[in-house]
Amino acid sequence: MLKITFLLFMGTGMPVAIAMAGSSLVYILATGNLPPFVVIHRMISGIDSFPLLAVPFFILAGNLMNNAGITTRIYNFALALVGWMKGGLGHVNVVGSVIFAGMSGTAIADAAGLGTIEIKAMQEHGYSTEFAVGVTAASATLGPIIPPSLPFVIYGMMSNVSIGALFLAGILPGMLMAIAMMLTVAYFAHKNGWGADVKFSWPKVAKALIELSVVIAWPLAMWLLIVKAELPPQATVVVGLAALFAADKIFKFQAVLPIMTPVLLIGGMTTGVFTPTEGAIAACLWAMVLGFAWYRTLKFKMFVKVCLDTVETTSTVLFIVAAASIFGWMLTATGVTAAIGEWVLGFTKDPNMFLLMANLLMLFVGCFLEPTAAITILVPILLPICLKLGVDPIHFGLVMVLNLMIGLLHPPMGMVLFVLARVAKLSVERTTMAILPWLVPLLGSLVLITYFPKAVLWLPKMFY
Repeated sequence: MLKITFLLFMGTGMPVAIAMAGSSLVYILATGNLPPFVVIHRMISGIDSFPLLAVPFFILAGNLMNNAGITTRIYNFALALVGWMKGGLGHVNVVGSVIFAGMSGTAIADAAGLGTIEIKAMQEHGYSTEFAVGVTAASATLGPIIPPSLPFVIYGMMSNVSIGALFLAGILPGMLMAIAMMLTVAYFAHKNGWGADVKFSWPKVAKALIELSVVIAWPLAMWLLIVKAELPPQATVVVGLAALFAADKIFKFQAVLPIMTPVLLIGGMTTGVFTPTEGAIAACLWAMVLGFAWYRTLKFKMFVKVCLDTVETTSTVLFIVAAASIFGWMLTATGVTAAIGEWVLGFTKDPNMFLLMANLLMLFVGCFLEPTAAITILVPILLPICLKLGVDPIHFGLVMVLNLMIGLLHPPMGMVLFVLARVAKLSVERTTMAILPWLVPLLGSLVLITYFPKAVLWLPKMFY
């Protein structure tokens, strides 16, 4: 009855969160085994979690970066670094998304933030709108794979695994996906005879490479001073940041300080300076320092608007989590999850076959449900099977999130699809067709990530 009611509510076009909470309430009222107040109690307890505090702060950090002119700096840096290659703005699109992914944590923020700049620039340089939309949609999926990541926070809370380990697990797969997308851009550039979009300039390329070197060298220097030289961690980091700001002032770097956001976040979590939740707060403080004090592009009126937008987005996300918590609890209490587990284990005990079936299921579910809702429903069903078959929950978390990100590119519920259709002023049908070729690198990356777990688990095992 629970499943039938949920499907009926969804069929009427009811929002997924209300459908989950409503079907649970109807089931409780119909059976009479529990008081209706259980629905409210379970929903509140579902979001009464310290790790979930990271959600509003990561959303706020991404919004601050998006509205403080940081996206323009990232775009210009990527343009100097790879814009001179054939199909240059396509490569810029991918590199820009890799950098912005380290700040926003969501695919929608990436598509709406950098996507607006990138699509307009590509149209002005003669690229077809369809190609611009396709590469922007594909690169937006990097947002939740490269840390920080809101879906990883939700998955970590639901599965009781380390959020920091999940963040580390996304780094190498994110780089793999970026390379696959850049190879796809190169293929289209060769096929269509596209040239470079900006003239090759040694000074600009050299400056971009220097900025990249600074981003790589700074955490390495901090590690050597703190671990090898045994200097006080807090004082060393403060002095290091002061030196970083001084270098930015002298050399007028384009994007060193924004790119440092994921470096500081991952570095702080792996060294134990702060938890993922505290790291989200640190990311907000870093964004405010850059926006208010350093670049002075963030005004108080804009800050208020950003905070209100964050409250709206957070309310939506946490309401979905709350509704999914009662629905997931009811699925477990009524034996649905156990029945599904027994059916799957009766069908196959091969982990590879299970992963194939799980991928197909998650790709399908991702086309209909928002990622937060999908994660909260699927984790109680699929994770126990993973544990019985010996599939690492961190590896499975990355597989699940990537599947659901690919689902964001498809109708009928693909949010990235609708955002880009609005930005590019294309119909949903044309936007869907524009995205289809980019499923090749995305699905290819999914296969590699699914069946080569060492690429996912190497970094987490090194630090955790």
